[in-house]
Amino acid sequence: MIERTLFNADHEAFRDSFRKFVDKEIAPHHEAWEEQGYVDRAVWSKAGENGFLCMTLPEAYGGSEADKLYSVVQMEEIARTGFTGIGFGLHSEIVAPYILHYGTEEQKKKYLPRLASGELVGAIAMSEPAAGSDLQGVKSTAIKQADGSYLLNGSKTFITNGWHADLVIVVAKTDPGAGAKGTSLLLVERGMPGFEKGKRLKKLGMKAQDTSELFFDNVKVPAENLLGGEGKGFICLMEQLPWERLQIAIGAVAAAQAAIDWTVEYTKDRKVFGQAVAAFQNTRYKLAELQTEVQVARVFVDKCCELVNIDKLDTATASMAKYWCSDLQCKVMDECVQLFGGYGYMWEYPITRAYADARVQRIYGGTNEIMKEVISRAMGLGGR
Repeated sequence: MIERTLFNADHEAFRDSFRKFVDKEIAPHHEAWEEQGYVDRAVWSKAGENGFLCMTLPEAYGGSEADKLYSVVQMEEIARTGFTGIGFGLHSEIVAPYILHYGTEEQKKKYLPRLASGELVGAIAMSEPAAGSDLQGVKSTAIKQADGSYLLNGSKTFITNGWHADLVIVVAKTDPGAGAKGTSLLLVERGMPGFEKGKRLKKLGMKAQDTSELFFDNVKVPAENLLGGEGKGFICLMEQLPWERLQIAIGAVAAAQAAIDWTVEYTKDRKVFGQAVAAFQNTRYKLAELQTEVQVARVFVDKCCELVNIDKLDTATASMAKYWCSDLQCKVMDECVQLFGGYGYMWEYPITRAYADARVQRIYGGTNEIMKEVISRAMGLGGR
């Protein structure tokens, strides 16, 4: 296999440290969290205490000023273990960066240290019942009032960390007639009158992830909670989506490799017709094919990680990584479940849960069909 050169010794030392945290604070509890539909809030506090949240933030705001590769390590370890209830990536590498890049100094000082400590759990509310990948189709409105505040109305769905969330970046139309130019971002806090959380959604996979509906009924959002400027929301979203989409690809490759590793081990031990499943040519060739494809994907994703670490990852390339790797992840999971036979359909086996968890990767962060549209436009193949 090709030796990875993405990480240095410090990154690998961090991997070892975070792996120990996972073994102690997450592994013993994740099955119970799947049953209850959310992780215990305590794991957020423990992660904050150990410096595992918002690591890339400047020290002045509670971070460690680490490069993004530390977050990549963390994402890989969570994906490798299949502990998909842990929403650290979205909190640390989507919500916090929005505030860091577009927030006022007052907003940064108010929210970032509390996100880094785990005092606050962050979420971002884009998707709506009638607007998923089409961000320009958002119907939620935030109409400016005479006192400068915004009156927020609307609903959001499929919100990761939604049930635990203390701080939500809400995408809404401040000028409903202006299209993308009328889109803004608002910082909405738990406890604001009119802000309600709906039920935790029951999903095919990621059962420990507290995915929720959010409702906003005449929520008065102070003027100082506008993030990035009025009408600038769509631009902010487009600037941050490449990193978000690469994060999906990072998890996809790590999860696919874990599935192959589990399957290799299982097929060596499992006997059929008097010999190990791994002794059959079909098994060996199938696993060889899957390992080749995952190796190719990993090299590409590692290159994308190098680019994002120096702020040179473009939208089309990130879209390629997201669609290709999530498609591959689902293919790998399906083939590996087949090699497990009947046991591949039993929830107690990690491969079964990984199979269920994988399917949404082709949907969120923009569907893979949208990724192909983005790529084709970058090639000069315009749609309507």
